Amino acid sequence: MIKSLFSLLLVLILVCPHMAASQTNDELVAQVRAAEAAFALTMENRDFESFKSYIADDAIFFGDEGALRGLNAVAAGWQHFFEGDTAPFSWEPNTIDVLESGQLALSSGPVLNADGDQVATFNSVWRLEASGRWKVIFDKGCDGR
Repeated sequence: MIKSLFSLLLVLILVCPHMAASQTNDELVAQVRAAEAAFALTMENRDFESFKSYIADDAIFFGDEGALRGLNAVAAGWQHFFEGDTAPFSWEPNTIDVLESGQLALSSGPVLNADGDQVATFNSVWRLEASGRWKVIFDKGCDGR
C-alpha cells in the first residue's frame, strides 16, 4: 500500500509541472481571465467566502497600511469591503500575461468606484496551484489610471 502511494506521488510530481506546459499560452490566458473575472464577481455578489477561495495561503496583498501577509490577514483586511448590499468598487482584467512555464500570470486592469469611474489600476500575480486552480499570490493597486 505504501509503495503504491509512493509511486502515485512520484508520478504526480513528475507529471503535474508538465500539465500547464501542455496547454497553449492562449488557453492559459483564458483560464486566468476566467479566474480573475470570477474573483471580481465575488465582490459584486457580496460573496466573501468565495472571495477567499481565490487567494493563496501565502498571498501578499499590498494596501495603504502596508502588506497583508497570508490568507487570514488578507481576509481580515478585506472583510469590510463585503459589508453592505452594494460593492464599494469593482475591477476587470484588461491585460493578462502568462509565463511560458505556465505557472505564473499577471493580470491588470481598472478599478472602478460604485459610480463606474476609474479610480485605480490593479495588478495581480496568479500562481497555478498543484490542484490545477489559479490563485492570487500578489495583489497591488495603484491610484489613478
